[in-house]
Amino acid sequence: MKISKNDILIIFPLCSLIIFGLIMVTSSSIYIAEDMTSNPFYFAQRQSFFLAIGIIVLLAFLLIPSEYLFKTDWIFMLLSILLLIALFLPDIGTSVNGSIRWIRIGPINVQPSEICKLSLILYISGYSVRRMSEINSLRSFLKPLILLFIISVLIMGQPDLGSTAIICILVVGILFYAGISFFQLILLSLLIALLGYLAISTSPMRLARVLAFTDPFATDVVQNAGWQLSNSLISIGQGGWLGVGLGNSFQKSFFLPEAHTDFIFAILIEELGILGGLILISLYVTLFIGLLSIAFDSFKKSRPFQGYTIFGIFLLLVIQVFFNIAVNIGLLPTKGLTLPFISYGGTSIIIMLSLMGIVLRINNENKLL
Repeated sequence: MKISKNDILIIFPLCSLIIFGLIMVTSSSIYIAEDMTSNPFYFAQRQSFFLAIGIIVLLAFLLIPSEYLFKTDWIFMLLSILLLIALFLPDIGTSVNGSIRWIRIGPINVQPSEICKLSLILYISGYSVRRMSEINSLRSFLKPLILLFIISVLIMGQPDLGSTAIICILVVGILFYAGISFFQLILLSLLIALLGYLAISTSPMRLARVLAFTDPFATDVVQNAGWQLSNSLISIGQGGWLGVGLGNSFQKSFFLPEAHTDFIFAILIEELGILGGLILISLYVTLFIGLLSIAFDSFKKSRPFQGYTIFGIFLLLVIQVFFNIAVNIGLLPTKGLTLPFISYGGTSIIIMLSLMGIVLRINNENKLL
């Protein structure tokens, strides 16, 4: 099959981001890995293992017709809900730093909220097609919101406000693109904002993070809730335009927590400078352009499910990249969100590569029409 412009816009940035990510995981985790396991390449080796699984899953999705995903979207959704419920069952959910977000399966900690993102994209896209003519009716409008409420309660119970926010924005974004009214969008946005306010104001931990965000270097904050953000900003400040050199970060030496996961962007800027950060962002932008191009192509060829699905994947990546970078540079309060294809994390990289498999499959189908 002939390689198209859309193939290049997806495959080139995807391969570059994967390589970029593996290099940065190796660099940012080397000290903590040696301290924890006496093997400085422990996290790099595991990330390579996750990447291998992710590529296999990508190839599997590349073989699955998108119409089959349309017919079975409810199975993905049901599986996600069951996994979210299983987290709260004794001896199944694994608690890390006070959060119950993982189910251990052999060497992999499965994070159901990440799987839920993929499932929601497929299900809401399919629902939008099935209810296209009546999406503005109250009944058709409320059904996906009830589902969103159930999922939000399960994820907030972990607790995980960051993933809840992403999922809410994702669902509302796809529904708005599918045709809900501007009034319904405003109503939903206000409701989500109110729930977010209540979630923050009723949790001392989240409230402390917001206060730390307003002044991360305050004396009474920097050694507590503001520790991560203040050290992230120090790391970015030390990078300058060209950075201190790959592998030479000072902050990853036990000063910046989660340096290889949530705050890997700060280490990247410290080592590769603003220039390295701009190259990374340009790769994401290229990928985003490719996704939009495939989405528009799908709609032109009267394939709405495929168009909504690609748009949902585009929206998920944009939101997650924006949230992660914004947290790292102090534009948003600290929350546990990975940087797609860059941060260390098994479920995250496997799900992201799965989504890319769906993207490439839909693009290949479009080329045949």
